[in-house]
Amino acid sequence: MARVNYGGQALIEGVLMRGRDAIAVAFRHPDGRIVWASEPLDSGPHGWPLARSPLVRGLVVLYETLVVGTRWLVRSANLQASGEGLEIGRSTVALMLAIIGILGVGLFVLLPLWLSSLTASVGASGWFQNLLEGLVRVAVFLAYLAFIARAPDIRRVFEYHGAEHMTIHAWEAGDPLTVGAVRRYPTAHPRCGTEFLVVIVVLSILLFGFIPRDSVVVTVVSRILLIPVIAAIGYELLRLGARYRSNPIVAALMAPGILIQRITTKPPSDDQIEVAIVSMEQALVADGDAAPSGSDVPAREPLRLGAAEATA
Repeated sequence: MARVNYGGQALIEGVLMRGRDAIAVAFRHPDGRIVWASEPLDSGPHGWPLARSPLVRGLVVLYETLVVGTRWLVRSANLQASGEGLEIGRSTVALMLAIIGILGVGLFVLLPLWLSSLTASVGASGWFQNLLEGLVRVAVFLAYLAFIARAPDIRRVFEYHGAEHMTIHAWEAGDPLTVGAVRRYPTAHPRCGTEFLVVIVVLSILLFGFIPRDSVVVTVVSRILLIPVIAAIGYELLRLGARYRSNPIVAALMAPGILIQRITTKPPSDDQIEVAIVSMEQALVADGDAAPSGSDVPAREPLRLGAAEATA
């Protein structure tokens, strides 16, 4: 059986690991315990006949990030809120996600498009406007990351992001999953979602160049409708770049994604690495595998979701 490319994402005081057939999550409970949960990847596009085929698998990963990942991000927030006697209701979650979605479209789609269109009045070509749109999108994205990274809570998420990457590095190298072994690896990883975003920006500049900017409606709708296409192609390029990272040309092309990870990942503490190790070990178990011999076995307990978390 082919070796699985494990991936994941940071949650609030936790880590999600995605394997071949399931995902696993681990959290540092407000009382200090490590709690975990897993679920099979058998819903939505996972049931498609070609779900693991080139191009299609990129759409499946996009679904996992936007749907599965967001669901567990909300649950992680609820878990931490429970330590303060609070509970985030479904209506609050829906409103919060709607606001985030509107702000995301406004900041990363409409604002760059509007600013680049201003150059049309001085006779700028469509190609130049598309290039400027992409550069503005990059600038807005970097400014956004730099701004949110200043918040202590977000910094902790970035530390868990680093722990996730370091643990995957250790597993891919065949090392036992111990805090000491994981600590030796970098926080950046070539298959990170941050690099994925960089690839998407470059692809968007190239693909949008073929779309006339005569109509504002057509221009805006095309940007939204092409997101799945760009994501599918971008995911394949990301996998290809990770496979041939030893090639100096490929390494140079992918270097911006590694540099940006200096913002989105931070060195984790030992207890954060422990959470990432538990998440990886439970993902392996959910896939019917086992952690490498000699791995740490941090104390853990199954996560018991309350009513609000279970329906989030």
